[in-house]
Amino acid sequence: MNLNQVTVQSLDLNKSIPFYEMLGLKLIVKSLPHYARFECPDGDSTFSISKVDKLALKNNISIYFECENLDKYVDELKTKGIIFSELPNNKTWLWREARLNDLDGNKLILYYAGKNRKSPPWRIND
Repeated sequence: MNLNQVTVQSLDLNKSIPFYEMLGLKLIVKSLPHYARFECPDGDSTFSISKVDKLALKNNISIYFECENLDKYVDELKTKGIIFSELPNNKTWLWREARLNDLDGNKLILYYAGKNRKSPPWRIND
């Protein structure tokens, strides 16, 4: 099994599309006003936004985008006006993460984990 797609809700795709393009995603489907899909710059996964009239009351989902040169990438995004709630820092689970929210409050984590993403020292072996 392979994770193919993640979809988040948005109140206004006309505002959300430029935000995700600024993050570096490539717009591949634009079916306004209801739907947009992006390709991630690395790998085969896609990411989409779907129009809703009202956001879910409780958003407990976090979307992780891996970035090899995280600190440089965050600096570039800051020059474009992207605001981070947490700048890059090392986590106890051996990932380096920066956190932000999109325009609809969806939680986004830009991170770099390298080999620790799938093979941390505490990985369960077969």
